Amino acid sequence: MLFPTLTFHVFFLLVFAANRALARLRGSLADWRRIMLLVASWIFYGWWDPRFVGLLVVSSGWNWLFGRLLANRPPARSHARLALLWLAVLGNLGVLGWFKYANFLADQAGFSLGQVVLPVGISFFTFQGLSYVIDVYNGRTRPARLLDLTLLMSFFPHLVAGPIVRPAHLLPQLAHPPRLGRQEAAACLVLILWGTIKKAVIANDLSVGLVDPVFANPAGHSSADLALAAYGYAVQIYCDFSAYTDMAIGLAGLLGFRFPRNFDQPYRAASLQDFWRRWHISLSSWLRDYLYIGAFGGSRQALWRTCLVLLGTMVLGGLWHGASWNFVIWGALHGGVLVVERLWQQLRPQAAPRLPAWAGVLVTFHIVTLGWIFFRCTAFDGAVDYIAGIAALRGGTATMATPWVLGLIAAGMACHFGPPRAVQHIARRMAALPGWAIGIGGALLLLIIEGLRGGGVAPFIYFQF
Repeated sequence: MLFPTLTFHVFFLLVFAANRALARLRGSLADWRRIMLLVASWIFYGWWDPRFVGLLVVSSGWNWLFGRLLANRPPARSHARLALLWLAVLGNLGVLGWFKYANFLADQAGFSLGQVVLPVGISFFTFQGLSYVIDVYNGRTRPARLLDLTLLMSFFPHLVAGPIVRPAHLLPQLAHPPRLGRQEAAACLVLILWGTIKKAVIANDLSVGLVDPVFANPAGHSSADLALAAYGYAVQIYCDFSAYTDMAIGLAGLLGFRFPRNFDQPYRAASLQDFWRRWHISLSSWLRDYLYIGAFGGSRQALWRTCLVLLGTMVLGGLWHGASWNFVIWGALHGGVLVVERLWQQLRPQAAPRLPAWAGVLVTFHIVTLGWIFFRCTAFDGAVDYIAGIAALRGGTATMATPWVLGLIAAGMACHFGPPRAVQHIARRMAALPGWAIGIGGALLLLIIEGLRGGGVAPFIYFQF
């Protein structure tokens, strides 16, 4: 079930109405609201493949069980608690490894396992479970009831593509009835409409009209077309993924929950370190807190070791995205540049000149765009050939540079570089309108979006992770 579709709109209206009705219940009856949201989330997830609802339930039960065991072990028995933590972590990683990496490893070893189907969003809900058991172990969150933890891991707005919401952020919200004022509702509606435009119009049409045809046949296009498609993909993946996050935050907000921000104009970054503070913030902060610092010690060690840990973290972050050498190279590219930046910060002479901010933004954007080529291509050789095709300066103009395609790229960059608080400003204006005007305006905008986009809506790019 995809967000910007009629099926989902009907589904969400029913969930919204039930959520409002059940929010009036108090005491033990308040659990019925959580049960309704949990069942709705399972229906949403089972829309793709009902078999994997069971996997989601088992994963939730596994993490709940180890959360209870960790909480019941006194701190003095540290070895026993550490063993329990490792067992919980290995259980999560074992499930993720089987579904996500078994085929890849079998192919590398030269044999076949058959077709292991990848459950949608498995990386996201696995990281939710890992966050929970690690936070219970470290005392950052209290053990949750089975119902609450299962809802945390299954909640449909963030289930299949994030943001990765920390237990300490979402679990306390489950205990309170939803509060939805006029201003908050307007902001949520603007986010949902904003995300729908970015996904259904800009990202979808860039994919169909530019990116997919060029990446499918690089040899048949000029160097100008290859470069244009690389820039187009940088715009597409931003609009596609940030659109999902916008809609997830808006939908959760209408149900009474607050999600953290996941994007902060990442192509404004003047360094790769700054880029990762702005892009997929919930994943980059997860990798920083649980892997770079929590598992590897972060920067509290010798410089050479810090650089090695930084590189390793980014390679593992690349592997998190998928079982492919392309993702390894993508992670290594980002990790390598981050290491160079760290070394330059530590070792540069005091008198060394600094790059102007605009030059840093330009260089960072092109490093990121180079990495997106490995991210988008399905094979390492294909990515190398694609980059070689750009470098060869093959003759011919950019035949794919139609006015519509250029307009979409410009619109995508305008969405990115617009005023940071544009949504809040529009929401304030919207909140002052009568309710009937908001409803009619939203419906008309959805009809316009339907007219602008082509037939159907492609799955979000991050659904494959």
